[in-house]
Amino acid sequence: MRPGLGALTARHGLLYGGDYNPEQWPEAVWAEDVALMREAGVTLVTVGVFAWGTLEPEPGRFELAWLDRVLDLVAGAGIAVDLATPTASAPPWLAHDHPETSSVDASGVRMSPGSRNHFCPTSPVFREHALRVVRVLADRYAGHPALAMWHVGNELGQRCCCDLCAAAFRGWLRARYGTLDELNRAWGTAFWSQHYARWAEIVPPRAVPYLHNPAQDLDFRRFTSDQLRDLYRVQAEVLRAATPDVPVTTNFMGFFRGVDYRSWRDDVDVVADDWYGDPADPRSPARAALTHDLMRSLGGGRPWVLMEQATGAVNWRPHNLPKPAGAMLVDSLRAVAHGADAVCYFQWRASAAGAERFHSAMLPHAGADTDLHRAIRAQGAVLRRLRRVVGTRVDARAALVFDWSSWWAGEGPGLPSDRLRPVEQLLAWYEPLWRAGIAVDVVHPGDDLDGYDLVAVPGLYLVSDADAANVARVPERGGALVVGPFSAVADEEGRVRGGRFPTPWAATLGASGEEHRPLPDAGVRVDSGLMGAFTAADWSEALRVEGDDVEVLATYRGAGLEGRPAVTRRVHPGGGSASYVSTVLPADALARLLLDAAAGLDPVPCPDGVELARRGDVLFALNHGPGTRTVPLAAPAVDLVTGREVAGALVLGAWSAAALVAP
Repeated sequence: MRPGLGALTARHGLLYGGDYNPEQWPEAVWAEDVALMREAGVTLVTVGVFAWGTLEPEPGRFELAWLDRVLDLVAGAGIAVDLATPTASAPPWLAHDHPETSSVDASGVRMSPGSRNHFCPTSPVFREHALRVVRVLADRYAGHPALAMWHVGNELGQRCCCDLCAAAFRGWLRARYGTLDELNRAWGTAFWSQHYARWAEIVPPRAVPYLHNPAQDLDFRRFTSDQLRDLYRVQAEVLRAATPDVPVTTNFMGFFRGVDYRSWRDDVDVVADDWYGDPADPRSPARAALTHDLMRSLGGGRPWVLMEQATGAVNWRPHNLPKPAGAMLVDSLRAVAHGADAVCYFQWRASAAGAERFHSAMLPHAGADTDLHRAIRAQGAVLRRLRRVVGTRVDARAALVFDWSSWWAGEGPGLPSDRLRPVEQLLAWYEPLWRAGIAVDVVHPGDDLDGYDLVAVPGLYLVSDADAANVARVPERGGALVVGPFSAVADEEGRVRGGRFPTPWAATLGASGEEHRPLPDAGVRVDSGLMGAFTAADWSEALRVEGDDVEVLATYRGAGLEGRPAVTRRVHPGGGSASYVSTVLPADALARLLLDAAAGLDPVPCPDGVELARRGDVLFALNHGPGTRTVPLAAPAVDLVTGREVAGALVLGAWSAAALVAP
């Protein structure tokens, strides 16, 4: 069994810290850093993410003495280290001496050094040099008292279309399809005279005058994700051989389109994620919660690591708002409430130079005598008081279905509309459950769904026959299934299924469609006894019901669909139900539908602007807005954040949080 966070959290409780980049600073600064870390309650720092050029300033010449001193200093303060392989950003000498190690974009432009993540993940020369520095670090620091976790690369996610990647792509396709005949069938190459007679004719989806073959694009996305995973794997293999008891991870990026993180979940010992909420986005708290639930779900419910977040403003949006006072703690406790056992930031000390010199940090340019750093110290004290949640799980009986391949295929060009954005649909369906305090897992259609009373499929354009059959079993065994528009349209190869849609679920739903009908901007009126009258937006479908046991929950009143069903529900003999939503519902109507389907999950009435989330025996109450909010309490409780007893009602000030337990 691979190691996890257990040994670390048994020693430190909830882990707290961030990226530490001492190579950017004179050595005289390091002692001050570590002293301030101790005062703040920091227990974990990530070291060396972008230090390759400092570790190996010339090919084959390593300078490690500075890193020895850093790790000794940190270990002496009782702080654990997440030691990075610095392979996300190779030194300029590598690209200069070996240009083929740099990636090439779809237009044939080779990336230059001067930024980061400019490497080609396929290049044998890049891999040779990357593994050399990984072996040097593994050999030198195996057994060092500071070493607690390995951090491979950083935010792996680039796409390369060079000739090396083209050859590797062809090898990947051979393994997937076996023969050119099978590839031509799967890709539908009879269209536009794209038939391939030799493997050598196949290239990545480079620049073309019009639309790419969507199957080619889909497979290249799958290949790219697998190739990056392989680069992670070869580094992890070296690290595990040297330190089998030290967990290995890399930092994911939430709903990042470039990599299928589900396919990586068995490769990381601990799921870790970077989440940067946008203070200007009123839906950012819900986006954060959804992303955290995805990470927890990828790890099978085990505790995960919030590896990066911002203490305040970032530097890479066009206009970078700071976080309101208190929001930093609310954001951190949201991650803990959704299963994180580690809360970390980018970065410890704000950089004086470089592209991210205006990115906020735990220790800002103005120093320790600042409101921000006092809040960092206060947060460390709060996290120490939450030790009781360490290792506990979130009990979720509702699930949202999501799949990266379906996202890729369902957001490509050449579709009936570009307004059905899969992740935005997912968020819209998540929000009413989140506002009602209902815990949600984010699952793949092929996962075990038997533990969920409610399974919602907001939009799953692509699904295999086997996974579709797995989803169809939900109402058969007594669960509630709710399916959104434009779902199960294509098979796993991206080929459109024939017959009335959604073909594999038509019998389960008791409803089927014959035409997808994007709507004009005015939308269409829909009448419903359950949801009231409303205007549906963007999308509609020409449906009919397929049996006497199907109830029409909503009916179109225009747009050429007068009297046709918009939302249907079939009650199955075993007590389960299967509902189909053929349009984009407004928030209020969607909430009524989903909460009706989730009635057995005990929704909790939450005041506007407040999130309630339970983990173990702790109820987290998070006010993510500017006003004071009052939460009624059924019984007295102790707030672990303040240490005070609360009875009758909990009063939350602006951007504040509570963690309640029975006295």
